[in-house]
Amino acid sequence: MCRSIKTLRPPALPEEATDDEIRAAALQYVRKVSGFRAPAAHNQEVFDHAVDTIAQATAELLSGLEIRGRTPRNAG
Repeated sequence: MCRSIKTLRPPALPEEATDDEIRAAALQYVRKVSGFRAPAAHNQEVFDHAVDTIAQATAELLSGLEIRGRTPRNAG
């Protein structure tokens, strides 16, 4: 596990994770898995796509989680 990735759900965070926090976690994950802190120019597009995809999946996960009596964010 990458130590730079923090838990993004309450109660670890007092409020919901921001888009910036979600993207930072996705970036750290891609860096860890790829072994590159910054990709070469010829890998930049696939690197950025991976970060975007993981950030989106993370946001979907967080919005759907039910945390000890709390309802999911997208429940109406």
